[in-house]
Amino acid sequence: MSHTKAIVLVNLGTPERPDPAAVRAFLREFLSDPRVVEIPRPIWLPILYGFILTTRPRAVAEAYKTIWTEQGSPLRAITEQQTADLQQHLQAQTSFADTSVHYAMSYGQPSLPSVIAQLQAQGIERIGIIPLYPQYSATTTAVVYDQLAKIQLASREIADTRVCKSYYQRPAYIKALAASVRAHWAEQGQAERLLMSFHGIPKRCVDLGDPYYQHCMATAKNVAAELQLDDEQWAISFQSRLGKAEWLKPYTVELVEQWGKQGLASMDVICPAFAADCLETLEEISGEVKEEFQHAGGGEFRYIPCLNSNADHIELLADISRGLLAD
Repeated sequence: MSHTKAIVLVNLGTPERPDPAAVRAFLREFLSDPRVVEIPRPIWLPILYGFILTTRPRAVAEAYKTIWTEQGSPLRAITEQQTADLQQHLQAQTSFADTSVHYAMSYGQPSLPSVIAQLQAQGIERIGIIPLYPQYSATTTAVVYDQLAKIQLASREIADTRVCKSYYQRPAYIKALAASVRAHWAEQGQAERLLMSFHGIPKRCVDLGDPYYQHCMATAKNVAAELQLDDEQWAISFQSRLGKAEWLKPYTVELVEQWGKQGLASMDVICPAFAADCLETLEEISGEVKEEFQHAGGGEFRYIPCLNSNADHIELLADISRGLLAD
């Protein structure tokens, strides 16, 4: 059967290799985007090229080496698996058997423009795009809209393209997160406290109207309610801070240090803003943050993986896909 519809999953991206040259190329593209860093270019670019790109790539490459697999970057491998599983799921349904599933990266390869160009060349009539960011932010999801707008500006004939702006509010997403926590508890027992650590953004972004913080708070409260947790059994925090500006608080590292000093015997961590495990979860949370907690006097630290290719996650993505492609 020839395909007339397509779904494109979009994640942030990853270096091609865990070496300084590949990391530098990735960081250059990522940190040059005005959506990601809103500092005026005349101020920011000298900092980026004169300091960050000369000092950070080696350390980041070493971090990537600790999580790199035979399939390459975990984020890429997981995104490829999600793509294959979603394709299989949709093809099993008669009304969506003519749908092909692809993936693209906001930074690095395969790029969204290259994937869209390929689909349009194949005569695809309708494209559904799912940015793998449950909570909307101008620093992530809006990048996909920006790139799509540039593609359409450069094209005379454009496909009917629809974007899923966010899905943090979907009951199936909340239930999938809660189910992953319950599965972890069934296997290892429930820790004293559950931390929901989201990727941070500068506080200024929220002050200027970015709804990300509200989306994160809603997610955390809904997951806690689904798990029937009391207020003292869970907390929210924000990780991956870059630079000296104030970011969303509380900072994950500072919060777990406090818990460690209080002598907390055990804690679980889940990262609801990530649809696939990556450097920020596998190295930062499972490595740096765990070390901070235990160095401060904390006990057992357990990371609960992202939804990745869980069956209920694929079903959620399929449901979003059906909505995007429906007449």
